[in-house]
Amino acid sequence: MNDQTANGGGEQATALVTGAASGIGQAVARQLKSQGWRVTGIDRAPLGKTDAGGTDHIIADLADPDDCAEVCRTIRGRRWTALVHAAGVMRSDAHADTWRSGGAELWAVHVAAAARLVDAIADTMPDRRGRVVLVSSRAARGRAGRMLYAASKAAMDGLALSLAQDLIARGITVNVVAPGTTDTPMLADPERGDAPVALPPLGRLIDVREIAATVGFLLGADAGAITGQTVYQCAGASLTMPGAAFGKRVHANREDV
Repeated sequence: MNDQTANGGGEQATALVTGAASGIGQAVARQLKSQGWRVTGIDRAPLGKTDAGGTDHIIADLADPDDCAEVCRTIRGRRWTALVHAAGVMRSDAHADTWRSGGAELWAVHVAAAARLVDAIADTMPDRRGRVVLVSSRAARGRAGRMLYAASKAAMDGLALSLAQDLIARGITVNVVAPGTTDTPMLADPERGDAPVALPPLGRLIDVREIAATVGFLLGADAGAITGQTVYQCAGASLTMPGAAFGKRVHANREDV
C-alpha cells in the first residue's frame, strides 16, 4: 500500500509501531517504510543503524505507567493513520517476579499500553482509513505453564472487540494478529524462564516478514471491511496440541505469594 491509498490523497500515511527495535515490530516498521509510510517507533531499546533512517523513535518502557503516560502526551494531537502494537514480553509462570506480581508487567505491556495508546490517538485518526492492529499470540488459546502470559494475550481479543465497536461508526478498523512461534530475539531472552521453544506442526519457525505481511494487509484499503477479528498465524499450532503439553503445571515460586 502506498501513501496515496493510505489517506486517499497526497498526505503521507503515518504509523505508530511499538516494539519497533526488534522482532515483529521491526519487521512491520521496515515493511511500512518500504511502502512510503512515515513510521514512528516506540521501544525501550534504541533503533539500530540500519533502521534509524526515515524513522522517528521514542525510547520508553510501556510497562512503566509514567513512561506510557509520557508517550501518550507526546503522540496526542498528531494525525496518525495506524497503530501497530507489537511490543511484548514473554514470561512463564515459573518467573518469580511475574508470579508474585500476578503478571502485572504482562498486563501493562499487552493490554493497558494498547488501550492508552489508542485512546491517545483515535480522535485524530482518519475516518474510513484509520487502522489498529494488536499483535497477540497463539498462546492466547492456552499454554501449559504460561497462564499469566496467555491470559494477558487473550485479553487483547476483548480489548480489540470493544475498540472495534467504539470506532465502527467512523470506519476505523481494529484487529488482532496472533502468531505462533516466530523467529525473534525473544526466543533467546533469558527472562522467558521455563518456556522451551517448540517447532509448530508446519516444521519451522514463522518468519517475522510473514507476520509483517499480514499486518500490512490489515492496514490496507483492501481490509477495510475486516474489524474485530483475530487472525491466528501459527503454522498449524491451532490444529493440535502435543500430548506432552498436557499435565505440566509449574509450581516454582508459588510459595512466595
